[in-house]
Amino acid sequence: MARGSMMWRHWYQNCGQPPISIAPYLREAHLALRPDLALVVFGLAALAGIWITGLFIDRALRRLTLASVALFVVVGAVLLAAQDSLVVALVGIVLWGVAFGGAAHLQTAMSEATGENADVANAMLTTSFNLAIFAGGTLGAVVVEGVGARMLPAALLVLALGALIIVGCGRRAAFPANR
Repeated sequence: MARGSMMWRHWYQNCGQPPISIAPYLREAHLALRPDLALVVFGLAALAGIWITGLFIDRALRRLTLASVALFVVVGAVLLAAQDSLVVALVGIVLWGVAFGGAAHLQTAMSEATGENADVANAMLTTSFNLAIFAGGTLGAVVVEGVGARMLPAALLVLALGALIIVGCGRRAAFPANR
C-alpha cells in the first residue's frame, strides 16, 4: 500500500498547495480578499491542523488520515460554492488550512506501513513530493488556462474523492489493526 500512500501524496501536492492557486481563484471568484491575507488565514488554520494531528496521531492514525482527506473533499465543495461569497470562502480557506496542516501524518502512516523499509519509502516520498509539486503546477495551469481558476475547487473535489477511495482501501495494508 506504499504506492497508494504515494498516490495520496501526489494528490495532496496537486491540490493542497494554496500559493499555486489562491490568487487566480480569488480574482475570478470576485472575492474581496487579498491573496496575502488569505494565506495568513490559511497558515494560522494549518497550525491548528498540526495541533489537532498531534493530539490524535498516536491513537487514531487511520481515522485521522480519513478525516484529513474527507476534509479536503469538504474544502473542494465549500470553495466551489463560495463563488462571490467572502464568508463562505473564508470558511473554506480555514478548513483547507486545517486539512493541510494535519496532512503531515502521511509520513507516519507510510513509515508504519513499510516497517523496516521505511528509509526507502521516505526517500520515495521525497521524490514523489518533488514530482507532485511539478504536477500540481502543471495541473493548475491547465485548469486555470482551460476552464478558469473558478473551477480549481472542482479539481480539488474530484482528486480528493479519489484520494479518499485510496486511503479507504488501505485498511489492511497501510494501517495496523489497532490504528
